[in-house]
Amino acid sequence: MILDQRSSHVQRIFQIPEIILPSHDVCVKQYSRAQNQDSRIIIEIEEVDNMVTYFPSLAISCTEIAPHAAQVSHVSGANSKAGHSESASNALRDVHISAQLMENFLQLARDNTDKDLETCGVLGAFLKEEIFYATTLIVPKQESTCNSCQALSEEEIFAIQNERSLFPVGWIHTHPSQRCFMSSIDLHTQYSYQVMVPEAIAIVVGPTDNTRSYGIFRLSDSGGMSILKECEEKGFHPHKELSSGDALYEDCSHVYINPNLRFEIFDLR
Repeated sequence: MILDQRSSHVQRIFQIPEIILPSHDVCVKQYSRAQNQDSRIIIEIEEVDNMVTYFPSLAISCTEIAPHAAQVSHVSGANSKAGHSESASNALRDVHISAQLMENFLQLARDNTDKDLETCGVLGAFLKEEIFYATTLIVPKQESTCNSCQALSEEEIFAIQNERSLFPVGWIHTHPSQRCFMSSIDLHTQYSYQVMVPEAIAIVVGPTDNTRSYGIFRLSDSGGMSILKECEEKGFHPHKELSSGDALYEDCSHVYINPNLRFEIFDLR
């Protein structure tokens, strides 16, 4: 991560771990090195006890240890206005994700949220015994407005995914002042993930949504994927309704909240 060498930027570097490290079961032994090499600031974070030691190469990252023997819970979309299809999810492999990862993302997005700007991140997962475990959150450089967010320097995202052999299992973004739903632009973004990995999910976090704190969605196999495949429009635009009356997207029923997962966060901004 190439940064301006001004003191304000250096200060921001040291603040990030304070945000993304949890307060429970985690202690940081030391910042073992902070030095300038080839115009790059490198921070090494060494963790103790049963924590792993991790030395990031591209950006600052932290690893969270999970609580012991916590219960895995199935995500239910019963309160959503999106469609819901059990038959579609029966053919999908399960996806496990930590609720703490979503909470930490919301904290990282707080400055943007206060300015009514969206924030987005990419989810990376490994596959074990036909289950996807989302263990990596990448927050890329990005351009944001109150109702859109565009990732930049995508080669940095791909580098992290390739180094760790991760599947692009979905993405997460905020709706700072709107409810949890999928806009027409969101649907196109989700299509690009789901066409690669059918199990890919779109997490929408709505800090001001009084009905639900987040939604986990995917395009419907019955029509959403085909409509988005044929749509060439850009920006915000309506999509034609399905003759079957089905929704273009639905709540995921193949997702499980797993508090036992340990995860990494890369903030490349």
